[in-house]
Amino acid sequence: MAASNKVGLVTGAGTGIGKAAALALLGDGWSVALVGRRKELLDKTAADSSAGARALVLAGDIGKPDTVKAMFAQVKQTWGRLDLLFNNAGMGAPAIPMEDLSFEQWQAVVNVNLTGMFLCSQEAIRIMKAQSPRGGRIINNGSISAHAPRPFSAPYTATKHAVTGLTKCISLDGRAHDIACGQIDIGNAATEMTDRMTKGVPQANGTTMVEPRMDVAHVGNAVLTMARLPLESNVQFMTIMATKMPFVGRG
Repeated sequence: MAASNKVGLVTGAGTGIGKAAALALLGDGWSVALVGRRKELLDKTAADSSAGARALVLAGDIGKPDTVKAMFAQVKQTWGRLDLLFNNAGMGAPAIPMEDLSFEQWQAVVNVNLTGMFLCSQEAIRIMKAQSPRGGRIINNGSISAHAPRPFSAPYTATKHAVTGLTKCISLDGRAHDIACGQIDIGNAATEMTDRMTKGVPQANGTTMVEPRMDVAHVGNAVLTMARLPLESNVQFMTIMATKMPFVGRG
């Protein structure tokens, strides 16, 4: 199937990694549903893409089952199928000791990073297994935090470790329906979320240091590379990171 006939949905498409991935897909000829909470940011992504009707803005909260169902129903109604879901939307909690976090702060991160990903995956699978040609691809944003925590990051790190389990389950259960699932683990892409790294962030040894970042466009291109594969092939896990970030080894 030519890219011009392919349909994707990207969550968190208004900023950062989600926007970069959406722009890469739209630039490759895909039709893409742009999902996020803030319509004005999604509208900006659509405008920046110059993709016209190939960009569909769907504002809403992916932590709410009815909202997610309505979004995916709109995609099916508009384009008739779904070839790709990029589960990108995510958030963190304040960098404070775990015992000082409120239940609400914990729950907010779980609702977006894990429950939202689960709900979107459910709806994508329902469409993909029933359509013709059958199947599709789901790519989950795992983050470097799916491998190792930063100080004071319990909610974010716990949910990102859980994403790896969800990725493996979708990959296994999707086999029978020609649904491929992979995970992209991203370290220090230059987005608003990582602006603080230019001023210095806490390290595991108690020090604070400035960390290198990379152009977020490279992440968008990496997602596109995974998305372009035929369904007989899958990138199960990809790690893309700023080359000099303190992750590999002991910092």
